[in-house]
Amino acid sequence: SSDPAAKQKKLAAELANGRLAMMAIIGMFFQDGLTGSAWGDWALYTASPLRAFENELGVQDPVGFWDPAGFTADGNKENFARRRQTELKHGRISQLAAMGYITPEITGKLPGYLSPSAGLKFADVPNGLAAISKVPAAGWGQILAYMAFCEVSQDQSPGTAASKGDFGFKVLTSSDPAQKQKKLAAELANGRLAMMAIIGMFFQDGLTGSAWG
Repeated sequence: SSDPAAKQKKLAAELANGRLAMMAIIGMFFQDGLTGSAWGDWALYTASPLRAFENELGVQDPVGFWDPAGFTADGNKENFARRRQTELKHGRISQLAAMGYITPEITGKLPGYLSPSAGLKFADVPNGLAAISKVPAAGWGQILAYMAFCEVSQDQSPGTAASKGDFGFKVLTSSDPAQKQKKLAAELANGRLAMMAIIGMFFQDGLTGSAWG
């Protein structure tokens, strides 16, 4: 329009419509994933296989049931249990990794030798990603051997306690069902955060040379 006021109004309307459309298309993607139709009867959701998992541990604020990639779309409970086991394991490892990644940055290195035969001190090993090339092959062998031991030392087949992440370590659990459920949910949430955190540290380390500021 040649009228400045009308032109301004149309530009503002274009922005507002664009914002609404962005939200609308995201909503359509979710509805399509949940019901198989981007524009249909929402009652179809009641027949969606995703309903089988809406009350599972980990479905919590702020995102509720979150599966944008559609891993649970087939409704297969065995696949869900296997992925939950993997998520829990990766979350625990990531929590340890995130703490271990920043600890040397704050407290400094341990005294003594990492490899006496190679004359390699802990102080000689840089922090973060640069440490990968400094650890001797025997050291990596020990790490891999311990990982293998953790994997095979207990039966983790479906239906076992270990398959649900219970390895008999009861220090941080609770005999109260509500408290136990709360702690299990917190562990999942913290593990998810830690997975994102350690990935962020890798990127920051690669870009700046330091994983911690």
